[in-house]
Amino acid sequence: MLSAQCTDDRVNKVTKELYKKYKTLNDFARADLKKLEKDIYEVGFYHNKAIGLKETAKTLIEKYDGKVPKDFDEIVKLKGVGRKTANVVLGKIYGRPGMAVDTHVNRISNKLFSLKEKDPDKVEKYLMDIIDKKDWNLWNTHIIALGRTICKARNEKCEECFLQDLCEYNKK
Repeated sequence: MLSAQCTDDRVNKVTKELYKKYKTLNDFARADLKKLEKDIYEVGFYHNKAIGLKETAKTLIEKYDGKVPKDFDEIVKLKGVGRKTANVVLGKIYGRPGMAVDTHVNRISNKLFSLKEKDPDKVEKYLMDIIDKKDWNLWNTHIIALGRTICKARNEKCEECFLQDLCEYNKK
């Protein structure tokens, strides 16, 4: 939830301290909103994210016995949780296929397949149609790593890319 429009480095820095202060769902559910906002300020959109954290913690306690649901449609009903986060939960927590489209996956998929699609939900649908379901989580992991190292938003290194022969962008 904290990673939306924020770098992993920043989220990791914030959560290192956050999880020292808030150790349980009850801690998040009972948190003072203003203090929680201050604790996550550096991740941006802190007001909405703090509301999402607090409300989701309450919902998980009250409706799901303190457990994150295993069903995609139930996960996206949680306050502040979108498709990307739900797919990450499915893949990372439950080992189930999830096509999580973050900025890297969106950008690189557009380049690879000559898409002109900014909407991550549409990119998600496209990828789900062309990539074998058993490979969805692996796709996410590899494409995110590629986006952080070689196919950066600025200063891409096409000559180093292991997908350069398949990439429509590189062929141009």
